[in-house]
Amino acid sequence: MAGRLLMCGIAGWVDFDRDLTGARECVQAMTDTMACRGPDAEGVWLDTHVAFGHRRLAVIDIEGGRQPMPAEADGRTLAMLTYSGEVYNYRELRSQLRARGHRFRTRSDTEVVLRAYLEWGEDFVDHLNGMYAFAMWDARREELLLVRDRMGVKPLFYYPLPAGVLFGSEPKAILANPLAEAVVGLEGLRELMAQAKTPEVTAFQGMYEVRPGHLVRVSRGGLRRRRYWALDAREHIDDLATTVNTVRDLLTDIVSRQLVADVPLCAQLSGGLDSSALTALAARSLRAGGGGPLRSFTVDYFGYAEAFRPSPLMSSHDKPYAHELAAYLGTEHTDILLKTIELADPAVRAATVRAADVPSGAGDFNGSLYLLFRAIREHSTVALSGESADEVFGGYPWLFSPPALAADTFAWIAFLRPGDPLCALLDPGLTARLDLDGYRRQRFRDAVAETPPLPGETPDEARLRVANYINLTRFVPALLDRKDRMSMAVGLEVRVPFCDHRLVEYVYNAPWAMKTFDGMEKSLLRAAVRDLLPASIVQRRKVIYPTTLDPAYELAGRVQLGELLADLDAPVLPLLDVEAARGRAAEPVPDASGWVRRASVEMVLQLNEWLSRYRVRLVD
Repeated sequence: MAGRLLMCGIAGWVDFDRDLTGARECVQAMTDTMACRGPDAEGVWLDTHVAFGHRRLAVIDIEGGRQPMPAEADGRTLAMLTYSGEVYNYRELRSQLRARGHRFRTRSDTEVVLRAYLEWGEDFVDHLNGMYAFAMWDARREELLLVRDRMGVKPLFYYPLPAGVLFGSEPKAILANPLAEAVVGLEGLRELMAQAKTPEVTAFQGMYEVRPGHLVRVSRGGLRRRRYWALDAREHIDDLATTVNTVRDLLTDIVSRQLVADVPLCAQLSGGLDSSALTALAARSLRAGGGGPLRSFTVDYFGYAEAFRPSPLMSSHDKPYAHELAAYLGTEHTDILLKTIELADPAVRAATVRAADVPSGAGDFNGSLYLLFRAIREHSTVALSGESADEVFGGYPWLFSPPALAADTFAWIAFLRPGDPLCALLDPGLTARLDLDGYRRQRFRDAVAETPPLPGETPDEARLRVANYINLTRFVPALLDRKDRMSMAVGLEVRVPFCDHRLVEYVYNAPWAMKTFDGMEKSLLRAAVRDLLPASIVQRRKVIYPTTLDPAYELAGRVQLGELLADLDAPVLPLLDVEAARGRAAEPVPDASGWVRRASVEMVLQLNEWLSRYRVRLVD
């Protein structure tokens, strides 16, 4: 079997004005914040002006794959790497590098990344296919390189210093260093609540996120950013049949590559087109390779089947379709039943806020994902997810809504938003200063201006291209961040085949008429996998990720809100319209269909948890 590294956590500190050889205790504290991301091993490396930390989720080759990992020659260190991720084409790269004279002492993809840097320099990023976030210290030049994968599957944050930088897989690693403060201003609050993830921007002042497809180089001369990949507009010259066949070929190759693992692997299966396509491709590939049956998991909620009523965004219940596909493919299937008492548990909320580093306006989504991943982790270490297929292939209903597409804000806001989840409970003065609508409009204009044009497109085609680009560069990163944080909090690696940049590039440039040629959403994906799935799933309409329908969940949230309001020391109180919040807490009849009302209560509870645990200092 091939030696592999799974998901990890990285942290570090570069300072050209300090001797960091005595900074072990501080760097250890930064590294310790990410123990969940890598529960199996850890490492710290110190040199004069650089300190690296690493937490590892190990599979095999435990000794050979230790990190931080050096590249050495003639007894001296050439480069040092602290790495999180998977490079799926590492075998091909290793063969190329061996042909160029490189020798390998381990079986890990980490060493392949190191050697690729030594061979190609900064251009080595053009050779990588995978999901990754890493820091490379070039000892010859005394320069740091921070690199993030093209779609932003794996997170990477940094905090510039006067003569260097702090970095980490998560903000909590950076905030463990006394040089960084958890300070949040109005701009940070806007970004938290606007539901429009702005590239590079974080809630914390002075902290940034490495943008997907970018690298950041830090030297004595300062800090510079470079884009090494972005979506480009190109004319699509393939006919429909060729396009469908190309999508199938790409998916087959992508899934085959992402099945490489020396630990139990499974698929998240909702019974929708996206997850069913991946599950079918994975099951077929495993059978062809002589492997056993694929495991599959579906989320369900206590009392969901009895309370379910069809709606425009939730036309059918997942479980029957998931069971049908599992039987059709012969997977080892398990339903993960989430109970209301678990979803409403303050300890689960605390765990999700700590995992995400910020509160979420997505209601109970984070809590349910966390519990789902925790249950899956009892059986598997790696899971395939259908995340991002809707953005890649055009599956969201707002793409079919002319008013949403014509709005001067993000289409999902125009289509879905019945009101800001939190604003009804915020102090009116703060709401006015936040001006979330104005913030969204400005961020939307920035995104539109960034969209690469294609000469000769009609206005309608151009508008859909803009919507597709914004989905891929603003909506996908938010979904990927949530999935990464909730999964890594329990030591589960989630792989997202639909984020392979080759597939994204190809489908992005296919015309909208081709993406909807059969009169439904995601036509290209449906046609590409039609022969692998039951007809009922092939024809199933888009269904969003389910949330609990048990009224007891909302009622429990109101009780907890009432308890919070009774605590005069609760840090969230100065931000609230306390009377409005009391009124919400006292409402006697729960309304499971009022998702926004539930989300507003959950956001207040998460905000209070965040302010308390992180000791956030709010400034104007």
